[in-house]
Amino acid sequence: MMLPSAELSSSNGGGGASGLPTLPDFLGRKNKYMRMDDVLPPEQEGEDGGVLVRERQSSRRYVFACSVFASLNSVLLGYDVGVMSGCILFIQRDLHINEVQQEVLVGCLSFISLLGSLAGGRTSDAMGRKWTIGLAAVVFQAGAAVMTLAPSFRVLMVGRLLAGIGIGFGVMIAPVYIAEISPAGSRGSFTSFPEIFINLGILLGYISNYAFSGLPDHINWRVMLAVGILPSVSIAFALLVIPESPRWLVMQGRADEARAVLLRVTDTEDEAKERLAEIEAAAAAAATGAAGNGNYGDRNKTVWQELSRPSPVIARMLVTGVGIQCFQQITGIDALVYYSPTIFRDAGITTERQLLAATVAVGFFKTAFIALAIVLIDRVGRKPLLYVSTVGMTACLAALSAALFLQARGSVSRGAGVGVAILTVCGDVAFFSVGIGPICWVVSSEIFPLRLRSQAAALGAVANRVTSGAVAMSFLSICRAISVSGAFAAFAAISALSVLFVHKFVPETSGKTLEQIESLFGGGSGGEDRRELELGDVEQLVHK
Repeated sequence: MMLPSAELSSSNGGGGASGLPTLPDFLGRKNKYMRMDDVLPPEQEGEDGGVLVRERQSSRRYVFACSVFASLNSVLLGYDVGVMSGCILFIQRDLHINEVQQEVLVGCLSFISLLGSLAGGRTSDAMGRKWTIGLAAVVFQAGAAVMTLAPSFRVLMVGRLLAGIGIGFGVMIAPVYIAEISPAGSRGSFTSFPEIFINLGILLGYISNYAFSGLPDHINWRVMLAVGILPSVSIAFALLVIPESPRWLVMQGRADEARAVLLRVTDTEDEAKERLAEIEAAAAAAATGAAGNGNYGDRNKTVWQELSRPSPVIARMLVTGVGIQCFQQITGIDALVYYSPTIFRDAGITTERQLLAATVAVGFFKTAFIALAIVLIDRVGRKPLLYVSTVGMTACLAALSAALFLQARGSVSRGAGVGVAILTVCGDVAFFSVGIGPICWVVSSEIFPLRLRSQAAALGAVANRVTSGAVAMSFLSICRAISVSGAFAAFAAISALSVLFVHKFVPETSGKTLEQIESLFGGGSGGEDRRELELGDVEQLVHK
């Protein structure tokens, strides 16, 4: 059986006697595996070359715009995380809540958002990726309004419930949508957009804390929370601009609409046809148990039956996708973000304005380095960045633990303790943002087959939210039990384990189509007897 690309070449008279394309034909035609910044082949230069370059730039700009609009919900999650770190100082005084209520208020968002993530997989399969993005914004707006007007802790928790569900929808669907519309050569960069928007939201939350901290205690935290409604309003405009995912349209039997979308997000009509043929083949294979080869199990199983009793191929995918989501959080990033004022106070900073100013620096580093990750993720690759990230985080967490330990015993001066604390916290969030922060979402959105993708990605998002909530809700209690330095020593040990996890379980997926990536785990529409043949800058799949 030939791939669609081979069939096209054969039908155009470019194949050899076997029907497969000859080497000159294969290398000479424009294909979907060409890097976005490569020059055009000689046959395409000249009079028509400028047209092709403009088409490429136009399609790339369109995918860029769609990725930005789809990521707007991620600002809401980031803003909530960032703003709550300062809000909690004023909510405590205004509503007179105790330490346990603080932990519940801060950490419950992650547990609540898993409800949205779980429902998001099913919802996005039923109503589409695009409208699930809109639903996420509406639910979050309702929750933010309730929190802003809350007269008591109980009402504040009701608003937190709604906001968490909306965030759960948004954090799950954005990477899936972007991965499904992006070309292979730049999918990593575009799928990282939700993470940079989360970081942008965190930075805005920190700035909001600092800007409104001078207001009276019964007003300032309400204004801080109310500002979070503004980004979700712009999503109404985004829904008028972005198209539906072509892969979801194929799943619904709407191939003509899928082709129209692919014409917008690819460089040429031939490339759109090839991608559509691949998607249709993958959808057909997933619907029939990978053509009966057993990779995906019984064709009569539901998605959740396949995920709960997975075949060896799916099991390997789940270990990678869910595992990397867990390691993203249990290395303590939410503890640093939510409780950075507490950490800096323990290091020796005393005034609230200084504490909030220091958290702004953390937010700046977090945002700046996620931008660097977007530039590098498709050029350097997923795995090298993951190594740099996890090793760097381990070193920073260990140094922070040592600095806080020595500071508590008076072995270093107050100025030195504060300096090291700020440096290591900023270093940890920088290493997180350049690697495991965005790549976690990229990998979990691209490794699963089409039929399972949205709900398997939702399962990974649930694991992320559960571990995030566990860290956020237990951090103060852990610090009270083993000290702040002891807590970060534990995070450093877990971070060291994440290096081993990346080495053993995470494959390199950069530059491969979503359909190709399945073959890395022994799956794919061609089964386990498919391999890759790399020819310079192009890649072709052939059967043994």
